[in-house]
Amino acid sequence: MRAQRDALFLLLGSGFADLAFRIAQVALPLVVLQETGSVAATGLAGGAAGVPVLLSPWWARRARQWVDSGRRLAVVAAVQALALAMVPGAASLGVLSAGVLVVSGLLLGSGDALATPGRSALLADTGDRWGRDKAVLLLTWQDGIRRVGMVVGPSIGAAAVAVGLMDELLWIEAAAVLSAGLLAVRVVGERSLDSAELPSIRGSLGGRSEVLYGWIARGTGCLTWFSFTLGLSVIGAEKGRPGVYLAAGMSGYGVGALLGTLVSLAVVRRVSPVPLAAIAWACMGLCWVGMGVWTTPGAIAAFGALSGTTVVLGIAAVSILITRSSAGAERRALLAGQAVVVNASSSAGLLIGGPVIAAVGAEPTLVGSGLLTSAVAIGVLVVSRAGKPVGSGRKGAAGESAPWETAGHDHDHDPCRAA
Repeated sequence: MRAQRDALFLLLGSGFADLAFRIAQVALPLVVLQETGSVAATGLAGGAAGVPVLLSPWWARRARQWVDSGRRLAVVAAVQALALAMVPGAASLGVLSAGVLVVSGLLLGSGDALATPGRSALLADTGDRWGRDKAVLLLTWQDGIRRVGMVVGPSIGAAAVAVGLMDELLWIEAAAVLSAGLLAVRVVGERSLDSAELPSIRGSLGGRSEVLYGWIARGTGCLTWFSFTLGLSVIGAEKGRPGVYLAAGMSGYGVGALLGTLVSLAVVRRVSPVPLAAIAWACMGLCWVGMGVWTTPGAIAAFGALSGTTVVLGIAAVSILITRSSAGAERRALLAGQAVVVNASSSAGLLIGGPVIAAVGAEPTLVGSGLLTSAVAIGVLVVSRAGKPVGSGRKGAAGESAPWETAGHDHDHDPCRAA
């Protein structure tokens, strides 16, 4: 029962914190613009927050291994809450400046680089204690809850801003992050190695080529994600219906992601993970091709729903590769590497997205991005099939124990057996 309780607290904390983030993101640029009068300053905090995450493979190797318990995760959450509170606090004192925004962003990004993989690793450790493949179930639910927040959060934020709540939303976000840390205080994780030789991200990939294949497919999807968000925004503006096409796509995507969350565990436990990941992102790419060809709100909503379902299945497939083949320090390193792949590829895509759309148009960009994503995913599938069989890495070799068999699991009482 303790594992279920810990899982509930971790999911509740991350869900509320992420929802508060989505809501507050509507108010943040408005607060900065109101206090500084500078449009250029509106993205300073967000931009600065991305720097520590992208550089984390170099500076956070030991620090991320420190976050191996709920108490330590709560300490990081307190630092994140302080960084978030700096903006509304400075605004209330009339001293909000570019320097404050940069410092706040750097502190927040440093906390994110530690807290994101740390929380996921704690959630996976909790799943290991609960039963076989419960780790990937919990990680999938965490991702599904986050996607629900992506859909409903901005609408709530817009409604709150409309009635004059702006600084208040930023304070609420800080309180939500702190509360999420406090909820995790009693969660016990897999302790880090005492040795000075803690695993690096690259070192943890040794013997886990399947994880690398999954990252390539997922990273390509994140790189071309701009064609969906920016592309649909441009299409709506060009057709004189600003926001309609993006709203249709994101709403469909959110519904599909929720459906994918509900069915993912049953699927990933019965299908080889690498083929599933490759097919999932190939299908997502084809959905974007469809959006570029059939540009009506109804078609975009339908393709968005299908893409949301396939993306969740792809992410779950990569998660099961990580959770089945690693534990403890190596798992934290792999989850940190995954976060870097997602953030770096998404940032690169947004950086080049605007100029690409301006040069070739939104519809051709959607078609081209979709074809590229599908081609890379199919290439991953072909290469993985041509190499060693899935599961033949060092952690899955015959004669070695699977990670859940070394974590004190009692398989005779594994609740997954009856499913």
